[in-house]
Amino acid sequence: MEQFELRKIGHVVLNVSDLDASVRFYTEVLGLQVSDRYPASMVPGGMVFLRCNTDHHGVALVGGAPRSERGSLNHFAFEVGSLAEVFRARAWLRAHGVPIHFEGRRRAGCQIAVEFRDPDGNNLEIYWGLDQVGTNSAARPASEWRQALTLEDAVAKPVSGQRLPPVPDIA
Repeated sequence: MEQFELRKIGHVVLNVSDLDASVRFYTEVLGLQVSDRYPASMVPGGMVFLRCNTDHHGVALVGGAPRSERGSLNHFAFEVGSLAEVFRARAWLRAHGVPIHFEGRRRAGCQIAVEFRDPDGNNLEIYWGLDQVGTNSAARPASEWRQALTLEDAVAKPVSGQRLPPVPDIA
């Protein structure tokens, strides 16, 4: 079975106790820019997506975590170079008995991904196609987000402007 190649750590998602304080820290102290927000009605505690380059997000913050002396990781993600590699990653994970707890496309960022856990229970994501946001541009409006619950559905129903190749034939 042909594999896939992880190209970079694409983003980190942190669970935080005070979402507003954390957003102020990452924007005012570190200089990141807000791309999108989910209200608490969409994600308990709310969620804010931050960027430091053209990637839709490099850091995301999920509010409502209990305060602790140590932070809490929600997940981190690896980017691959093609949609076919996401399909190959799914096949590879399945062949190695790794349960996949999400596949398809979430909402903000519109990347196509598989999500799973490492042996210690840390959430990991392998993705392709994260939205790019120009330096002075706005992120894709929420009205254009289109969640998909399988890789095949994500390909069959692309978001506006997302050019996708056909579903790869992965044996």
